Amino acid sequence: MYLNLNNALIILFLSASFVFDLQAQTGGRHVYEFLGLPVSARVSGLGEKLISVADQDVNLAGANPAALNDLMHQQLSVNHRFLFSGIQHGYFTYANKLPFKDMMIHGGIQYIRYGEFIAADFFGNREGTFTANESALNVGISKLVNERIRVGLNTKLIQSRFESYQSFGLGFDLGMMYSNPEKKSTAGLVFKNIGFQFNTYADERESIPFDIQLGYSKRLAHLPFRYSITAFQLHRWNLIYNDPDGEQNSINFGDEGTDSRFSVIADNIFRHLIFSGEFLLGKSENIQLRFAYNHLRRKELAVSNYIGNGGFSVGAGIKFGKFKLDYAYSMYHLAGGSSHVGLAWNMDAFMKRF
Repeated sequence: MYLNLNNALIILFLSASFVFDLQAQTGGRHVYEFLGLPVSARVSGLGEKLISVADQDVNLAGANPAALNDLMHQQLSVNHRFLFSGIQHGYFTYANKLPFKDMMIHGGIQYIRYGEFIAADFFGNREGTFTANESALNVGISKLVNERIRVGLNTKLIQSRFESYQSFGLGFDLGMMYSNPEKKSTAGLVFKNIGFQFNTYADERESIPFDIQLGYSKRLAHLPFRYSITAFQLHRWNLIYNDPDGEQNSINFGDEGTDSRFSVIADNIFRHLIFSGEFLLGKSENIQLRFAYNHLRRKELAVSNYIGNGGFSVGAGIKFGKFKLDYAYSMYHLAGGSSHVGLAWNMDAFMKRF
């Protein structure tokens, strides 16, 4: 007997609420923060977090190991993101079936290059240059438990180097995905970045960016459209900060210039949520149009007295032959946004041509 989807969501949420420490830190207080960046252009276009969709896109296994499925067999993907000030971030991955029933494996590397910096002594005298970079080797496996539930595990070997300071760490993602084909809906749960540093920069051991994420996606019956709602930072209730400028930082449902208790609670709830949608056009879904809204990003990067487009993302994907090209643009601030491009292809079909 299969679980009702609503009951499954409740079980997933309760698991997320009680299994881990509710006081975990967030917001730049961790090492290896690059692990929270989106792994692909498609994920960027859908709000930078997507854990409840499983199709032939092999990048989704980097977001939720339980998304790894048979459709990803011999799929290879390369993604690169152009961030601010010349910072380069990327991810490439490949998946393959295992010789065991209903099991898949994938491997990939996520990296970030911060560029070249000027080295100077205590008095400001220049002594040369240095570089900074971080990367993570990601190996994941998934298993189909029954027709509707798949579980997965990602293991990440992490390295970070800033000038002469170097650190190594180990992280794990535990994922689950529940699908209901009759209703064209899926739900996902991920405990991300469970791990530790085993080699520190100096003498102080720091935490890695742990996160609990819960997602739900549904394909509409009479429209080629799928919407997704992704909740994140479920282990930490309060995501509102005190604005040093004294400006409002919550949704105002009451009188102008006041923050009612209801508006503060509503704003805090929305800071945990990402809303996204994807149009799947064509008989083989060869054209995909995407958009998303991330309320936390919009509020934290807002500029006083300017509305702007921060928090919104748009993207598109097009399939031609055995290849797929994706592009996304994420809006952060009045100063600009970031572009993300990706290319994927099926190696099995590609090699058969030679």
